[in-house]
Amino acid sequence: MRARSLLGLLLAGCPSGSKEPPPLPETQDAPPPAAPRPPYSCAAARSEAFEAPTVCFAVIGDFGEDDDDTRAVAALVHRMAPDFIVTVGDNNYPDGDPDTWDLHVGKPYHRFLGDYRGRFGPGSAENRFWPVPGNHDYHDGSLGPYLDFFSLPGNERYYAKDYGLVHLFALSSDPREPDGNAADSAQAGWLRAGLAGSRACYDVVSLHHPPYSSGRHGSAPTLRWPFAAWGADVVIAGHSHHYERLEVDGFPYFVNGLGGRDRGDLQAPLPETRIRYASGFGAMRVFATPRAMRLEFWTTAGEKIDERFVRAQCPSGGVPR
Repeated sequence: MRARSLLGLLLAGCPSGSKEPPPLPETQDAPPPAAPRPPYSCAAARSEAFEAPTVCFAVIGDFGEDDDDTRAVAALVHRMAPDFIVTVGDNNYPDGDPDTWDLHVGKPYHRFLGDYRGRFGPGSAENRFWPVPGNHDYHDGSLGPYLDFFSLPGNERYYAKDYGLVHLFALSSDPREPDGNAADSAQAGWLRAGLAGSRACYDVVSLHHPPYSSGRHGSAPTLRWPFAAWGADVVIAGHSHHYERLEVDGFPYFVNGLGGRDRGDLQAPLPETRIRYASGFGAMRVFATPRAMRLEFWTTAGEKIDERFVRAQCPSGGVPR
């Protein structure tokens, strides 16, 4: 009786005339857990933040080649998933040749480039790549190929970009700059006026030649403009192929030249030097909230080498958009 009842139950679920029971439902595996966010990603930084808005960007320098080391830095930057990228020069080694811009910049970073017309894939609907010219970006003494490749504001050699919370001022520090690179130059007057009119909590200055550096290229005293007095919060440079943080009367200067070209020799540290690193390649992640901005250097191996906080100096009336 018990066996007949079981057979009846099985046949009851079959189509008319069928002698086979219906198939059992397929087993469905649970979806795999989401991959953990790397600690250097902007998403990881935002998950720890308790304030909004936030701005998160990467800084690379002296990276303009297509080899294993520059590709490793590019992979690190893509895992960061920044809002935008700032470069501190030498975007295209060895001499800014027009035939290598797409390979050295478009190939690794085309998704951040506005008005991208290269061969490596889609660009960005709006530009999210903010370079400065380095000495190796001049081709036969001309910055023409650099200006042709990028779509930048202003005269494109130096310019500003306002992200509300963060205001970026990108400078042209080479001695060949037509508007000069000294503190009394037309370019410096433009920066001073821009900083005075900024409504951001953080004013970030980027340039290629470092005002202070203990790397093999040394410091560029001509570029020791009164950045702090004019209203800047931080200066980030490249040129020497190492990472260094320096403090001048409490004002932070960074050298960030480990984008993959090579690692340079270090000279004796300066009195202003606080930390130096030249054992690997990497990039900076800068994360800003209305309370503070955190500047970090991460290696391609995922090691954090340095961290520096800058307290917000927001204008009266509250946090900008």
